[in-house]
Amino acid sequence: MVQAEEIIGLFPDFLRGIWKRVAEEAKYLQEIRLRADKPVIVRFRQKEWFLASDGTLTGDAYRAFCIGRKELDAVLNHICRYSVYAYEDELRQGFLTVPGGHRVGVAGQVIAGKEGSVLRLKQIAYLNIRIAHEIIGAADAVLPFLYRDGQFLSVMIISPPGCGKTTMLRDMIRQVSNGNPYGKGMCVGVVDERSEIAGSYMGMAQNDVGIRTDVLDGCPKAAGMMMLIRSMTPRVVAADEIGSVEDVQALAQALRCGSDLIVTIHGNSVEEVRRKKNIAPLLEQKEFKRFIVLARRKGQCIVDGIFDEEYRLCCG
Repeated sequence: MVQAEEIIGLFPDFLRGIWKRVAEEAKYLQEIRLRADKPVIVRFRQKEWFLASDGTLTGDAYRAFCIGRKELDAVLNHICRYSVYAYEDELRQGFLTVPGGHRVGVAGQVIAGKEGSVLRLKQIAYLNIRIAHEIIGAADAVLPFLYRDGQFLSVMIISPPGCGKTTMLRDMIRQVSNGNPYGKGMCVGVVDERSEIAGSYMGMAQNDVGIRTDVLDGCPKAAGMMMLIRSMTPRVVAADEIGSVEDVQALAQALRCGSDLIVTIHGNSVEEVRRKKNIAPLLEQKEFKRFIVLARRKGQCIVDGIFDEEYRLCCG
């Protein structure tokens, strides 16, 4: 569970007072948006609020605290341990991860290189602090369907944005890695391209992804899967938000090397995913034995259905 100290620690001393009330309810905090000379916006309990100057949350934009450019610079400097230069590689990717696994997205002026590459990001004027919420047991309900006679079955989690797919993926990795009532623990290789699964900070996973899990942090998925297969011989390879031709080719190679898969993909149904041109060749192999479809109903994330390799409903 997110602690108040983690939220307070994101800010330099002179700004901490305004965050004390919000930090006390850290478990309900989802996102903090800081934009230079604009009202501070907080996503809290699934709703958007403004932060007032007295530290309370309000729906009135006129009462909102506006963060100045110097204050925003101070926040960024504090997060970067007062050496922004040392974090240039991470900032060039548009985000950095902080202790606790929380992720800070950044935007500002881009210095572009050849062929559209990003050389450097400067004059950063926008920060999006996404609070990581680890939910131990998030995969409990689906775990019995992921094994057959003690053998793990490759699974694809299908979900629209905001329905908890990464949370379920993370807990699934943890339980497959540690072992559970349905199967023995296995080595899992995680390609964490955007640092959202393990929430690594300085190479160390901040989230619990299991005792037999190896993580490649900040690495493109396709390249990372091949690196893990060559170097760490994972029994299971896990990746979030697959979709490109390169991703599919790497997944196919992982299967040929004997690894099972845990992956997520954006979508609303199995039928929609089957129509994706990039994904169709991978599904034709029938290597995915389970498809878990997530959805949101009445503000709650739910498992909408579990399907087998013939797309027959197992549970839903």
